[in-house]
Amino acid sequence: MPLLEVNDVVVRFGGVTAVNQAGFTADERRITGLIGPNGAGKTTCFNVITGLQRPTSGSVRFAGRNVTRTAVHRRAKRGMARTFQRLEAFGSLSVRDNVRVALDISGGLGGLMRNPRAKVDQVLERVGIGEYADERADAIPTGTARLLELARCLVGDPTLLLLDEPSSGLDETETDAFGELLIALAAEGKAILMVEHDMDLVMTVCDDIHVLDFGEIICSGSPAAVRADERVQAAYLGSSDTPGTQHDLAPIDATTTIPAVL
Repeated sequence: MPLLEVNDVVVRFGGVTAVNQAGFTADERRITGLIGPNGAGKTTCFNVITGLQRPTSGSVRFAGRNVTRTAVHRRAKRGMARTFQRLEAFGSLSVRDNVRVALDISGGLGGLMRNPRAKVDQVLERVGIGEYADERADAIPTGTARLLELARCLVGDPTLLLLDEPSSGLDETETDAFGELLIALAAEGKAILMVEHDMDLVMTVCDDIHVLDFGEIICSGSPAAVRADERVQAAYLGSSDTPGTQHDLAPIDATTTIPAVL
């Protein structure tokens, strides 16, 4: 049984259907990509999974339980942790204190009664931002702030990580290191579900990929299968049957990267 199951989820905002019968899974020890063009419904799916958005219909199961109507904080207690496309750090606090707050919340009263500094510093080193520990969060580079958000997730030792465009702001070297970190975290048993615009990163680290287009899952499979799927090529590059949507780009194959238009 997969750790996370999203079953036939529909989300409507008035007359607009943002997600339409979407179903996919994510499992322990695997990195799962959720990709698609802008406006495809990826972040809305994340909101449904984490409880920020109630679906019009469908269900979410996590660790064998139906959590469709479970409160956000209870999902977090059960092992979900999420980063956001928009940075959500406490700007006036130091990097270390941002992670300390997350540790105190995840640990409850028991967390307040222990010395957390060693664990906080260990997590900061793990994600590669230990040198920024004493800097204010609103004074660090954007890429470092992304890693700070990951550190705040990891300090609570979640079983499922939901990462929304986590490599945004990272340079090429930092992105390579980040990819290696994700692979290591998955090897330790975590399930990782990632929305990401960097297709080189997605195709390199993901075990499974689900592609959303206009709120519907149009393809699921390995990176190689997704690259070769004609529906995915049409969603990203435009279809010859859809006037005005074609781009002067070569077809996607095993050596071509899908354009970063998420």
